Amino acid sequence: MSRWIQSLLLLAVCGLLTAAAPGPSFQQQNEALLRALQQAHGLDDAAMQRIRAIFERSGYIGQGNPAIARHPMTPEQCRAVRERAPQRDDAAAFARICGGPNMAPLYDPANQRADDARACIDQYEFPDIPCEVPVVWVKAREAAQICQAMGKRLCDAHEWEGACQGALAPPDYRFDLARGLAENLAVNRMRDAHNREHAADKRWSYGPAYRSGVCATGSQKTPGCQGGGWDACGSNTYPAGAFPDCRSPLGVYDLNGNAAEHMNLPLNPSQMASRGSLELGVTEMKGSWFIFDTYRAHEDWCRWRAPYWHGTRVMDPHSHANYHLGFRCCKSLEGR
Repeated sequence: MSRWIQSLLLLAVCGLLTAAAPGPSFQQQNEALLRALQQAHGLDDAAMQRIRAIFERSGYIGQGNPAIARHPMTPEQCRAVRERAPQRDDAAAFARICGGPNMAPLYDPANQRADDARACIDQYEFPDIPCEVPVVWVKAREAAQICQAMGKRLCDAHEWEGACQGALAPPDYRFDLARGLAENLAVNRMRDAHNREHAADKRWSYGPAYRSGVCATGSQKTPGCQGGGWDACGSNTYPAGAFPDCRSPLGVYDLNGNAAEHMNLPLNPSQMASRGSLELGVTEMKGSWFIFDTYRAHEDWCRWRAPYWHGTRVMDPHSHANYHLGFRCCKSLEGR
């Protein structure tokens, strides 16, 4: 047998072995994720025990079904992209203000400095680690509980919007329009008033006009994915922060694209997470997701508020979860 044929056979065998080699199971994937979470955020064992319990009760929370997920970029490729991008020098200042890594201060640069911030927001989708794939299949209630276990909280809608717009505005919830109405009617009345007010000033996290290719919006749905089932729809997301230009003026990544995000929409002042509420309001889906360069399923400018899609109270045990819906946390700064 010639050396050339031997080489071909060796390549064929290696290809078969690679194709047959199974990837990590869902449990192995989650175990690696939780180890990375503890290390990146310096969480103690008590916090990790609470977070593990939330993951285990769910049975679905994680980075998607590994059997069908097809991520367009690996973590290694993400790190290479970020190393080539201009380096930022705000990490140390942000960590000092926010009291931990990978968070950005929320403030209005027109009349405030970062040091004036009274709250911070995760720079990346949970697990808030650059180049880790976002967590999905998480209910709003579970997201709020995970944030709490980390010493954080779910963001109010206006905080996410301010992070995206590049200026935190005062809360502008039209609670008067919600009074005495069923939740779906209240949300839609408040939403319509809010969107009319801000439509003239629409922008995306990266600039004043929608642009393809700037954010994590070039992936594809799994063939045959229709209703969003675990076995039918892969969470075909990118690693967090893989698009350095998809960064808001306040230093927050992936607010457009990658995973959509759970937030809290209060219907009265007692439901505002930013004022210490544990009751919370109703679910609000923020941002857009990984297919938007080919299929813009809805509006996604920064201050746009969504219809009452799959709406429930945030703390409802049956709040919605799916393959492209994740979250990020906020944190109130003590004494500010």
